[in-house]
Amino acid sequence: MYLPPNFKVDDPQVLHEAMRAHPFATLVTNRADGPFASHLPLLLDAQDGEFGTLVGHVAKANPHARVPEGDEGLALVIFQGPQAYVSPAWYPSKREHGKVVPTWNYVAIHAYARVERFDDPVRLRALVSRLTDRHEASRTDRWKVDDAPEAFIQTQLKAIVGLSLRIERIEGKVKLSQNRPEADRVGVIDGLSQSDLAGDRDVAAAMRALQRGQ
Repeated sequence: MYLPPNFKVDDPQVLHEAMRAHPFATLVTNRADGPFASHLPLLLDAQDGEFGTLVGHVAKANPHARVPEGDEGLALVIFQGPQAYVSPAWYPSKREHGKVVPTWNYVAIHAYARVERFDDPVRLRALVSRLTDRHEASRTDRWKVDDAPEAFIQTQLKAIVGLSLRIERIEGKVKLSQNRPEADRVGVIDGLSQSDLAGDRDVAAAMRALQRGQ
């Protein structure tokens, strides 16, 4: 990933927080006919390994259920955080000199990991239970794996393969107008905050948080 110094983030804790906040990731590996991608929710075990370990599952029919393990199984896992178009109309500098152009603000994380597959039903059940509990947590009518008939769950488990992705390298890009004058950043925050799009408002919130941390 292209990482200009203004936008580069090295702190694993900051990157882990972003990965937890946006857990739907893209898993990419190389095959003989070119890169292959799967889109899946992942859980982060931050204390497992130097940079943490990601866990999830794919359908047994998915080629990623047969991805080589070990050295040949080095995978790229991409997490996409909030993103939004930035109009130069929001920059006070537009009125001063007009030398402005549109851009895009976004948060992206690339994790490079080694792949381990597993199909042990006990381990798989624990994984799908964790995933379910994580994403049902905010609901009042929470669904649990145990709510379904046991025989049905066992059949479903036989149709998936678990993936454990131990992260060996991680890099993050937080492009939130850090390269613009403060007045322009404030203008972007104001503009995005008034948008009807939830994603635009999320970027505005991320920009405010970044300013508070500087």
